[in-house]
Amino acid sequence: MAFSKQKISPCLWFDTEAEEAAKFYISVFPNSRINQVSRYTEAGRDVHGKAAGSVLTVEFELDGQTFTALNGGPQFKFTEAVSFQIVCEDEIDRYWSRLCDGGKENVCGWLKDRYGLSWQVVPSELAHMLTDADRSRADRVLTAVMKMKKFDVAALKRAYAGVE
Repeated sequence: MAFSKQKISPCLWFDTEAEEAAKFYISVFPNSRINQVSRYTEAGRDVHGKAAGSVLTVEFELDGQTFTALNGGPQFKFTEAVSFQIVCEDEIDRYWSRLCDGGKENVCGWLKDRYGLSWQVVPSELAHMLTDADRSRADRVLTAVMKMKKFDVAALKRAYAGVE
């Protein structure tokens, strides 16, 4: 099993797609790579049921953040209760289209990728807009957010400014 240098690192449970998913994710994010792959052996086969030599874990980095993908079997699936946020300057369209390919759009900047993992693609200025001391500005932005799937930065800026 791969062990990250980070103190806390996400481990993503897949049925059999860990390596395929890791390769997909590193194709989406810059500065990304697969660090190592571990494989099942005959040891514990009565518990894990996987063929010796098949992929157990894949340690990979997405823009410097370490993840582990585990082929653990079909018993657990991803839910929207956990997602990864991507804070973007001007790459919203690129991340959205790549991660949504084979997946499904959701509301408020969320999407589910082809593996069922949830992501939220967020413009970097959104946090500032939503926490503005002028509550009317923040409320206009929140109202706009609630109507969007993929975030439209220009529309958010118009809502923030009170221009429609």
